[in-house]
Amino acid sequence: MIYCVEDDAGIRELVVYTLQNTGLEARGFADGKALFAALREARPQLILLDIMLPGEDGVAILRRLRAARETADLPVILLTAKNTEYDKVIGLDSGADDYIAKPFGMMELVARIRAVLRRTQGEPAGEDGRPLVAGKICVDERAHSVYVGEDEVQLTLKEYQLLCLLLKNRGAVLTRDVLLENIWGYGNESETRTVDVHIRTLRQKLGPAGGLIETVRGVGYRMGDKE
Repeated sequence: MIYCVEDDAGIRELVVYTLQNTGLEARGFADGKALFAALREARPQLILLDIMLPGEDGVAILRRLRAARETADLPVILLTAKNTEYDKVIGLDSGADDYIAKPFGMMELVARIRAVLRRTQGEPAGEDGRPLVAGKICVDERAHSVYVGEDEVQLTLKEYQLLCLLLKNRGAVLTRDVLLENIWGYGNESETRTVDVHIRTLRQKLGPAGGLIETVRGVGYRMGDKE
């Protein structure tokens, strides 16, 4: 089930209609109040969230979703008429998994949704089901949990996937294009800022252990051995 939060009834109905005709269940909501009422009844696979909403705007709603344990890892794609780098960075900093500027094509929207959904079904555990470890960071993929020392850390889906990919390729340099392709499902040089924003928030949430994620200038990132 996809939830679409969009105050423009025409756009909302078109999105819901398109998704339903491409094999995806969908429901539309005009504002955050209606969304949170629906979330109390059922959790969707993904939320399409317009930024410019009456009352509580999309960014504020996104921050509420990320702050709640039940929805912290719920995939969210922002929809907005704004297309400046500042607006995009604000959205990604707030925990968005992707960002689509209006006007957008319906087939592009469906492709972006499917790319995110392919990564929301969970990844298989590593060999022998052992946790992924580096320094004080420990990830148990079976439980979908992340710990730094004895403290559990809440990550968004994309942050979690980035961390797992870096841990599984510990010591190897992963370019921004490789990270985009593996985590977001597309590679585009103009979108590498997306990776940088998520790496920054991931480091912040990991605290001192975030120093294990090393920047290789002009290339990408790698998981190191020492904080």
